Amino acid sequence: MADSGGSKLWTVFSLISALGAAAVAKKALDTGWRAATGKHPPENPADPDVQMGEAIAWAVVSGTFVALARMLAQRRAANYYRRSAGHLPPQLQKD
Repeated sequence: MADSGGSKLWTVFSLISALGAAAVAKKALDTGWRAATGKHPPENPADPDVQMGEAIAWAVVSGTFVALARMLAQRRAANYYRRSAGHLPPQLQKD
């Protein structure tokens, strides 16, 4: 059984990597959206003044891209943790 110190360390490490990845993904998405459409991404896709197609496109693209970036960052963090500690983080260990 893993110690709680390792569990806390992994929680912080995982959170930082996920937040960092989400921030980088958001910046890349904003830049890509402007390049593709010539305008800024919608600030609030739920706003009725935003066209439905644009709101749906932004929700699909941004949700998918941010989720993928977070997952990849957390996998990389888990590999780093495994190399450093000699085992997977407690939350990722299989029974």
